[in-house]
Amino acid sequence: MHSERIIRIMAGSFILLSLLLGVSASPLYHSSHWLWLAGFVGLNLFQSGFTQFCPAEMILWKLGIKRAADLPEYPASQTHR
Repeated sequence: MHSERIIRIMAGSFILLSLLLGVSASPLYHSSHWLWLAGFVGLNLFQSGFTQFCPAEMILWKLGIKRAADLPEYPASQTHR
């Protein structure tokens, strides 16, 4: 698995978790302050789309996770559909 895919999975999981814990209609409601996490993740995704700077991706690279463009089964022509 490559870093771009892991980032998407992590971001989606954090947003869903924060909505489950922050929306009062949810059976897992805890506090509306959890919605700040969804906003933070969304803001990070937004800024990384423009700046191509993602702290989570940098951490994954340091842990040895490769980028999609670095994997042989993902030629450069397929990474930008």
